[in-house]
Amino acid sequence: MGKKIKKIALAYSGGLDTSIIIPWLKEQYEGAEIIGICTNVGQDEDWANMEAKALKAGASKLYIKDIKEELAAEYIFPMVRAGAIYEGKYLLGTSIARPLQSKHQVEMALAEGCDALCHGCTGKGNDQVRFELTYKALAPELEVIAPWRVWDIQSREDAIDFANERGIELTVTKEKIYSRDWNIWHMSHEGGDLEDLWNRPKEDMFLLTKSPKDAPDKETEIIIDFEKGIPVGLNGEKMSAFSILQTLNKLGHDNGIGRKDIVETRLVGMKSRGVYETPAGTILHEAIRDLEMVTLDRDTLDLKNKLSIDYSNLVYAGKWYTTARESLEAFMAKTSEFVTGSIRVVLYKGNVLITGRKSEYSLYLEDLASFGESSYDHNDATGFINLFGLSTGVTAMVHKEKEGNSGPAAEMINIAATYHKE
Repeated sequence: MGKKIKKIALAYSGGLDTSIIIPWLKEQYEGAEIIGICTNVGQDEDWANMEAKALKAGASKLYIKDIKEELAAEYIFPMVRAGAIYEGKYLLGTSIARPLQSKHQVEMALAEGCDALCHGCTGKGNDQVRFELTYKALAPELEVIAPWRVWDIQSREDAIDFANERGIELTVTKEKIYSRDWNIWHMSHEGGDLEDLWNRPKEDMFLLTKSPKDAPDKETEIIIDFEKGIPVGLNGEKMSAFSILQTLNKLGHDNGIGRKDIVETRLVGMKSRGVYETPAGTILHEAIRDLEMVTLDRDTLDLKNKLSIDYSNLVYAGKWYTTARESLEAFMAKTSEFVTGSIRVVLYKGNVLITGRKSEYSLYLEDLASFGESSYDHNDATGFINLFGLSTGVTAMVHKEKEGNSGPAAEMINIAATYHKE
């Protein structure tokens, strides 16, 4: 089997799993060339030494692709517009990056003439599905190698031992063994002491957010500007998608915004605990949902909220390059056609407070909503309530009559009879 594979494109991160995969591949596929593809999605890495690290592990070359603006503008912001939050809690930080990262891996594999694609995802997790669904969508002819599903390594401790035996330098230790994923949208923490659901996350685990109790005892105010459901600037200044996230991440960090401790349902069926830091994402979701409350009518808002669940499930499952997700995207774009305006947000000790909204497409008319004198005719409510409550009244009447009760049922019979004649 190994002799058939001459060149392998590996999704390389420089972490524990992909670092040991390079020598493992060379041992299993004799003479195969390993091409690493590393994507910069906004994480803080030792980029200067990334190539040297990959080559030392046995790769023949490493491509580093800067895709952080593409991720922010073309993947994250459409997801924000859609209101996608998996199981009502997870802001999909890892999920949204995988389709783009694997797309670039496929592109480089085809350009290099590779025979196979390889990733470092475990057989228990979601990422294996996300990577491989992209492979199937974009290059189904290439073979897929998933070491975690076939090798003898059974744990991260085993992986560390494997690396040490081959002289591979690591930053992870058996004492600090969290599995982390990091991009401009979030950082996730899994494994280690978090596997006991009763354990509280240790404060030194968090890297993107300050504890709310250590945040300043003063408010931070910011105005977020949107056009057609997409964030376009802060405080009236137009900014790139990545710059908006970068700025909001800093403000969120300083004010203790964006921590979530979640037990979620993985695609393979098991429950899994993850602790997430999503400062900018937490702020943006609060802001755009409030703008939608101002600019969308009830039926559209109701339908959008329902379909956002379907959208989030597709993103979580790695089904980005599918007709279903693309069709929902068209719906989200259409419904957000008038979701344009500004939201004033106050950040304070872990809280995101909406303190002002402004939109030229606002459906809020002060004259109609005012408790003072207005053009609204209160008498119109009488007929509306009679019609709106007709089925409720008729049901109550019939039930009471069948039970032998008397009372207001007679009046409802007369009303029903009147409508029946009409």
